[in-house]
Amino acid sequence: MTDDLDRFRFNRAVARIRELSNHLGAIDKGAKDIGPVLRQGLEACARLLFPMTPHLCEEMWRQLGHQSLLAENAWPEADPALIVDEEVTIAVQVNGKVRATINLPRDMDKEAAEAEALARPEVIKYIADKPVRKVIIVPNRIINVVI
Repeated sequence: MTDDLDRFRFNRAVARIRELSNHLGAIDKGAKDIGPVLRQGLEACARLLFPMTPHLCEEMWRQLGHQSLLAENAWPEADPALIVDEEVTIAVQVNGKVRATINLPRDMDKEAAEAEALARPEVIKYIADKPVRKVIIVPNRIINVVI
């Protein structure tokens, strides 16, 4: 979102804030220990909306119990380690045509990824009784089975 604001893409920036607010709205409010997570999300929304709606966000900030001005607080920084998905969706091709997609743990070793791909019913159907000549694996991206 910071990049969107820097490039004057305000519609995209607002759309990203809306994504965050949708996720916050979907949180089960009755779940145990969810209060701090919800509060952090609401504070992030207020900070991110601040450049576009400063007066409204200052009021949100006060309603969240802060005594200082929101304008005096730092811009939120994203933690790249938290953005990385632990699981990736990989396309499995047979002779260059996508026949299946599989979800695998990020950076799974090639032998295990190959075994997962070759075990898929969609792949087995296209391989049939033909010998597999080669399996080309681009980690975290694609698996191509050549028959």
